[in-house]
Amino acid sequence: MQLNKVMVVGAGQMGAGIAQVCAQSGYHVVLHDRNESALENGMATIEKMLARSVTKERLSEADKQAVQERLSVSTELADAHDCDLVIEAIVENMDLKAALFRELDQIIPAHAILATNTSSLPITEIAATTKRPTQVIGMHFMNPVPVMKLVEVIRGLQTSDATYEAIVRMSDRLDKTSVAVNDFPGFVANRILMPMINEAIYTVYEGVASPEDVDTVMKLGMNHPMGPLALADFIGLDTCLSIMEVLHEGFGDSKYRPCPLLRKYVEAGWLGKKTGRGFFEYA
Repeated sequence: MQLNKVMVVGAGQMGAGIAQVCAQSGYHVVLHDRNESALENGMATIEKMLARSVTKERLSEADKQAVQERLSVSTELADAHDCDLVIEAIVENMDLKAALFRELDQIIPAHAILATNTSSLPITEIAATTKRPTQVIGMHFMNPVPVMKLVEVIRGLQTSDATYEAIVRMSDRLDKTSVAVNDFPGFVANRILMPMINEAIYTVYEGVASPEDVDTVMKLGMNHPMGPLALADFIGLDTCLSIMEVLHEGFGDSKYRPCPLLRKYVEAGWLGKKTGRGFFEYA
């Protein structure tokens, strides 16, 4: 299966990053968002990242222009009508994703693949909302997408070998390392990472140590490049809470219960770096 034209739905941090790496790898890319302001911000982020690559001599000015020529924007989902692959990168909400996949299923060509960048939600359930469940797959990129090498490729119960192999080939072309993952809550990355972050939050909640000291322990004692609380702020505390809720519901195990402090911060709108405040404050 040949993939040439890609639509990325959602122009946030993840969607913009996915669109950028696809365009850099030679794909024609449509970045879609119904919010024009989000589209402008997404394209500005891509422009900034490409300009930085030129400054650091990782990319020539001519290559930068070629990447930009392969990128277009869209506010109409109908523009997916001639795409070979659609990668969804919207918020972690099953109802919204299911509605989007049902709509896309009616628009895209019969051969096209639908991929979701979900970090925790079940691929099998998303696929079941479409009439092409064999052509639905998880493609979980890491943040920031242009920098991080990993892609979790998650097969739903119905995902065909042809769909899986096409996405693995694409991951190779994107210069990513793909890992095959079965459809379980949180997959691999977040099943391991999020309970650690949640436990770090409990450590603050119980007064064991300050956020600064918790992160210092993990950076200097465990050689982590970023402390778990700074990482949570970077990911977004609302996203962390959503993933913990998926893990808690999916496994029914109390060890995945979200820390009350995490829930309180989300209720307060302290979502991390994107709102200027989480466990740390950001200018």
